[in-house]
Order: sequence, then structure tokens, then C-alpha cells
Amino acid sequence: MTVTLRESSRSTVSIALTGSGGSGVMTAGNMLLEAAAIAGCYGLMGRSSGPQIRGGEAAALLRIGQTPVDGQDDQFQILLAVDWVNIERFADEIPLAASSLLVGDPAQGDPPAETIKAGPRRVDLPMKELSKQIPGGRPNMIAVGYVAALVGLPMDAVVESMRRTLGENTGAITPSLAAIEAGFAAGASVDCPYRLTLDASHHEARWLLTGNEAVGYGAIKGGIRFVAAYPITPATEVLEWMSAGLTDVGGVLVQAEDELASINMAIGASYGGTPSLTATSGPGLSLMIESFGLAVASETPIVVIDVMRVGPSTGIATKSEQSDLNIALYGMHGDAPHIVVAPNSVSDCLTTAQWAVHLAEQTQSPVILLSDQAMGQTRTVIDQVVFPELAGKREIAVADGTPYKRYKLTESGVSPMSIPGTLGLSYTADGLEHNERGTPSSQASDHQAQLDKRLRKITSIDYGAYWADIEGDGEVAVIAWGSCTGPAREAVQRAHAEGVAAKLISMRLLSPVRPEQMAKALAGVKRLVVVEQTHSGQFFRHLRSEYNLPAEVKSLHRAGPLAIRPQEIHRHLVDWSNS
Repeated sequence: MTVTLRESSRSTVSIALTGSGGSGVMTAGNMLLEAAAIAGCYGLMGRSSGPQIRGGEAAALLRIGQTPVDGQDDQFQILLAVDWVNIERFADEIPLAASSLLVGDPAQGDPPAETIKAGPRRVDLPMKELSKQIPGGRPNMIAVGYVAALVGLPMDAVVESMRRTLGENTGAITPSLAAIEAGFAAGASVDCPYRLTLDASHHEARWLLTGNEAVGYGAIKGGIRFVAAYPITPATEVLEWMSAGLTDVGGVLVQAEDELASINMAIGASYGGTPSLTATSGPGLSLMIESFGLAVASETPIVVIDVMRVGPSTGIATKSEQSDLNIALYGMHGDAPHIVVAPNSVSDCLTTAQWAVHLAEQTQSPVILLSDQAMGQTRTVIDQVVFPELAGKREIAVADGTPYKRYKLTESGVSPMSIPGTLGLSYTADGLEHNERGTPSSQASDHQAQLDKRLRKITSIDYGAYWADIEGDGEVAVIAWGSCTGPAREAVQRAHAEGVAAKLISMRLLSPVRPEQMAKALAGVKRLVVVEQTHSGQFFRHLRSEYNLPAEVKSLHRAGPLAIRPQEIHRHLVDWSNS
């Protein structure tokens, strides 16, 4: 859809909180983000940790501002380390500048050399000493108050956030409040150039949620009432959130014994008439592929959420990458037409998940929704979302006295689907090729006719403006998808602020392809940058094989977990405009 290019969100502050596992940096980060939301700010918090089950290193990566933010900035202005344990592992993920503040406890010694290679300004904060002066005090609460004061968050917002976080744990409120106040007093005395100017008139209610939670909520709004679950990082929170969310609407979540069982349960529930879903990550999707083909052949609508992580195999389970694109698009055996969609922000997870359910039900096809760790586990402050009224429900067969043809060759490719047990409307639904009645057939004519039908029903429907977000205009354009949209959008915003005319195309519908719509979007574009987080440029290769692109195309791709920053994309746009 075409949207107005909003103002650049350069007036933000980026904060990294690091420490060893159990030091409480994630709790501190979440409290600061919620305090920012209470104070009327926007913001997000990503998380980074090692692959270990317990212990190891952890980092909460925040960005707070007065305008909506979709991704991390080029650098972090503040890095506060509760301790220095394994912080060197974040050296690339937390880029600092000479003007950044590096805050640490002198009792912890000096930081590793990798952390200070940019020459940031060192500031001492005796967290351990201050917390010892408070019975029950903790260093991470000292850090919360300190950072809040550095960036200008009001004390009352921090206190309210603390109370929401601690809830009924009344024994922790008094020492936590004392620790926050001590940290706040210490931070207020620091000459910090990164204090935000807050607008006290902002009192609009905003939502604070992760991409995984948003996907779950959107799916329920779309009509999902059965979920089969098998936990896997980083998709587990989708299932955890939906377990309670489904109960509120009369739905059911069942934990299966493995990924194969979960997708087969979802197919069975959908065969019975209930919109169904499962969620997984790359290794789980690999195991589901054969059954996914069964859903294609039997024309049974399901939604599979893939929250991507670094692969192959176990890869880096806690880090983000977009490298499941190829398997999502092409990983089936045989010709198996299906739909692949991808939200481009945490906010977009809500409506894209809703849309995915409607597409599955409308076309009686399986749909893959591609999210990733960076989006799924990032907590974001967003404006409340108004869900659209979407058309598209399953066409239910009605007995009319004529022989029932479950796979009737219709113009749209979609045939009425009966509910099991309906008198006169029984049919076979399995993985064998079949004729219109569903009777297994090895005839070439039946195979060709059913292949055409399956393809026709997902290519002939009207996807409308949802296929992509298109922002700005110019002879230079950026095409991105998923979590790479945030930095791409910011790069285009910066280019516009500098007088460089540029366009952003963020694709939401990855399959089937939309050549006519893409041709309109690329009209007048002479130079193109394709942005993705894969090692081999999977998205670039997909676009080159399916669309007519401008003669001058650059592929900006990199494997995870190192995110692509706005300045990298912006540099391409400016260089091209000056050449």
C-alpha cells in the first residue's frame, strides 16, 4: 500500500544494557521501555544473548524517541554494563562512537579492549557499592534509575513501571524504589548530551508488545481457534501468548510431541472446519515440509508461523537471520503452490497475521508467515492498531442433491469444502493425486487439471494494496522485506532530508509474485538497492528470477546475527545520487 513518508526519527537515544545471565539487564530494559511509554515516548527493545540455556551474556538494546521507531540506530549513545562478563561478544552488535557514554562499575575493573576501541567517554557508576547500602537493593535497579535520569525520563514514570513489573511482589518494592532513586540521583549529576525533550501533552494510550505477541493476537483476530504447539526458540512466545489468548475466545492450544505432530494436528483440525495454526523456527519448518505438501494437495487451509533464526541446523538459536526464505518459497517437493507473507514491523505483525489467516481460509491453501528473532522478540511501543475488516472466508459446501465434487474445477480454483460428517458430502483428503471427486488418480489429465487449479486459486485472487508498502518517490529505490524494512525506511527518510529523492518498497507478499504491481512500483526507478539479512542474497536472487528490475541493481546482504544499519543503506543512496 502507498503511505506517506514520515519524518526521520533521528531525535532518539539508543541505550545498551549488558551483563552476565541473571544480572537482570532484561528486566531493567523492559522497565525503562515501559517507563518511556508511560512518559509518552515511542521506543523498542531488542534482546541479544548467547546460545546457552542458562548464564552467559545478555544485552537489552533500547531505542527511545518522540516519534515511532522501527529499528535500531547506527550506534549506541549509552552502554551501561552491570558487569563486563563476555561483553566483548557484543563488540560488533553494539557499535559505539567517540561521543558515546560507557558506564561501568569501577569494582568490576576495566572493560575489555574490544569494548572501548571507539574511544567512548568512560563514566564510573558504583552499582555494587550503592546497592549494598540498601537492604535488598540490586545493581540492575540502580542502573534503571541512572539511565532514566541520563535520558530525561521522569521519576514518576519509572516508579509506575517498577510497580507494574513487580506486581504483587510487595517485598521487592521498597528496596527497588530506593535503588532506583539512588541511581536517578547519580544520573542527574552527569553532563549527558542525550537527554530527550519530552512532550508532556502526550497521554494517548499505546500498546507495548513483541512481534511474537502481535502475531498471536493478529491470528486470533483473523479467526484462528486451534493451535498445535511444539516449543522452539525464538517462536515459543507466540505459542505461550496464544495459549491464554485462545482461551479467552473459546479456542484451544495443544502441545504436541514434535513438529510433525503439531502441523498434522493443525491440518486435522482445519479439515474438521476450525481455522488452525502452528508456529516454529527453521529446524521445525524443515520437519513440517512433507505435511505442508499434504495441506497443498488436500487444499486444507493452515497458517505456519516461522520465526527465523540463524542457520543452518541448530545455527545460532538466539540470533536473527532471514535465511529461511528459500525453503519457504521453494522447499516443497513437487509443484506445490502456496502463499508466503512477511510483516515488516512489530506493528505490522498484527494485521499481516490477520491477513494470513484470511488468505488461507479464502483460498483453502497453506500460508507461511515469515517473521524473525529480531522482530519476534523485540518489544515495541506502538500506537493502538485498528484491525481492518477483511473479506475472505472458507466456502462451505451445502448438500444440493448432486454428486459432491470436493475438488471441482472452478474458474477461481476454489471449491466448496464440506464439514466431515455432513450427509452426502464425504470425500477423501490425502496426499495422493485425485480427480474432482477426490478419488485417487494416476491420470496425467487429472494431475494437470489439479495442478492448474491449485495455482489458479492463489494467483487469481485480489491481494489489493497489501502486497507491499510503498513510500516516497524518486529514481533511486530500496526494496526490503521483514525486519530489514526499519533500517531501509530510515535510510530513505535521511536521504529525503538531504534532498535525495528515493523510494522504499517493502514487500509483504513474497509468493505468489505480482509482476504488474511491481512494474508500477518501479516505474521511473533507474537504480535499485535490495536489502536483506542472508549470506547468499536469497531475496535478491528471488527478485531477479521473478521480476523485471532496473539495469543498475545493488544487493546489500549480510548473514546474521549482525543487523544491517540505516547508514549502510543511506550510503548507497547518497553515492548513487552523486554519481
